Amino acid sequence: MTHQNIKTICLYCGSSNGKDPAYVQAAQEFGALLAQTGLKLVYGGGDVGLMGAAARAAYDAGGKVKGIMPRFLRTRERLFDEVETVVVDSMHERKMLMFEDSDAFVVFPGGVGTLEEVIELLSWRRLDLHKKPIIFFNLNGYWDPFFAMVSHTLAEGFTPEAFLKTYMSVDKVSDILKAVSHMSTQDEDIDTRKVM
Repeated sequence: MTHQNIKTICLYCGSSNGKDPAYVQAAQEFGALLAQTGLKLVYGGGDVGLMGAAARAAYDAGGKVKGIMPRFLRTRERLFDEVETVVVDSMHERKMLMFEDSDAFVVFPGGVGTLEEVIELLSWRRLDLHKKPIIFFNLNGYWDPFFAMVSHTLAEGFTPEAFLKTYMSVDKVSDILKAVSHMSTQDEDIDTRKVM
């Protein structure tokens, strides 16, 4: 059960399937889980890769899904026409709408696009521009190299120790919403400022 303030969850993930079929299976499981718990999925709008797998599973299970797709990607990532989709003019507008429409963020395996999205999100959190939960789904240790890089920035004095409290990592789909709930309860007494 998630915290009562959490109604929508944004999924950052790959627009490819990845090499291990477990990635797609986990994305499908997560989409179905959101539908079963009445949470709305906000995602990048495509019908490809992990994002398409999660969105289709949520939709097929009767869940609410909102896609946000930049116009120039329409021919590359294929719109998932069956769900609510907003077409925007730029990647910046896409990320801003995804942020504004979401109460929490879940980060699945992905490539440089996923990295770019989550780095910005973590940076905003580091600057106290938001207190929304950020959960990494660390299947098979996928995000371990990223966490090692964060630890390196701490060791070299560029990132404060408190930064480690701005996100959580889990390795089971069944633990994702528990982590979201934990982080949202932890921060519920803090005023959230909107990113400008």
